[in-house]
Amino acid sequence: MDADFDRGRPIYRQIIEEIQRQIARGELSPGQQVPSQRELALKMRVNPNTIQRVYREMENMGIIETRRGQGTFIVEKSDLVEITRKKLAQKYYHQFVRNMSDLGLTKKDIENLLKTFSQEGKNQELEGVEDD
Repeated sequence: MDADFDRGRPIYRQIIEEIQRQIARGELSPGQQVPSQRELALKMRVNPNTIQRVYREMENMGIIETRRGQGTFIVEKSDLVEITRKKLAQKYYHQFVRNMSDLGLTKKDIENLLKTFSQEGKNQELEGVEDD
């Protein structure tokens, strides 16, 4: 995990989002053990209380579970990766639309831009993105 945080957002939320991205990419798998709170705090160079909050929030979100005497694990749900991907995609989509609206663009403007960018970017920005 990169410890380069955006000062405009709470660090604990950024860490949660990074863990969610790792789950969505398959870097963290259901049932996999995650580092202890102390280990992760040292690795990320943040206050242990921040990581404690991260783990508490993720437990409330149903992303991790603590097993007494064993540690903390990504929950074992077969659809966890797909659910996580969908939630993040929805979040990023809404952020994108909100940012475009802040520029004064209408829904039609945004649709036209997406079409244009999609055509222009087929061999540029979308490199490395897999086709279906």
